[in-house]
Amino acid sequence: MSHSSYALLGFAGFSGSGKTTLLRQLVSLLSQQGLTIGIIKHTHHDVEQDTPGKDSFELRHAGAVQSVLAGPKRTIVTFEHLRSQEADLYESISRLDLAHLDLVLVEGFRHAAINKLEVHRPIYQKPLLCEQDNFILAVATDDPHLCAPVPLLDLNDAAAIATQIVLWWQTGRLCVPVLPASHLPDNHIGADSCHIAKDADDNNADGGSLPA
Repeated sequence: MSHSSYALLGFAGFSGSGKTTLLRQLVSLLSQQGLTIGIIKHTHHDVEQDTPGKDSFELRHAGAVQSVLAGPKRTIVTFEHLRSQEADLYESISRLDLAHLDLVLVEGFRHAAINKLEVHRPIYQKPLLCEQDNFILAVATDDPHLCAPVPLLDLNDAAAIATQIVLWWQTGRLCVPVLPASHLPDNHIGADSCHIAKDADDNNADGGSLPA
């Protein structure tokens, strides 16, 4: 079965748990270790990355349903939905240039069937998602004594979490099955599944709990 050439890791947790703060740190740390990172962030709010009055804004709002603002340092691609609809993870993934990414990090899409890292702070008195979600590989928490069915990672040690993510990536723990055909652009068909380091040690893939 053909796959796509990237790896995927979701970040699940209730509002206020610190997912975005951790992600900002991890994107920097993982990039420093040589990984090319893509980001997908799910929001329930209307979003606008352009400035009213600018040519690009006015041209988009004249009725174009797809637009590209191409600049020397970045390119912004915008897709307009003809009607309001719930975001689809695999459609969002297909918008990325996957051939040039090592790892896609996803914030939101909590119920998606993808491998995830849970971010959990007991102070908010929310249930542990990993007790119901078998796709959660570990919990990043600020409570070293948390009772969880998966390994614990120190939420306040982003460097250690980045190291664990690299290990998962190297050992193939973050491989992704092929996208549904309806979401697969032509240039992604037939690519490999994900990067797996030749000398990876699968026995070390699970990491460990925080010290007591």
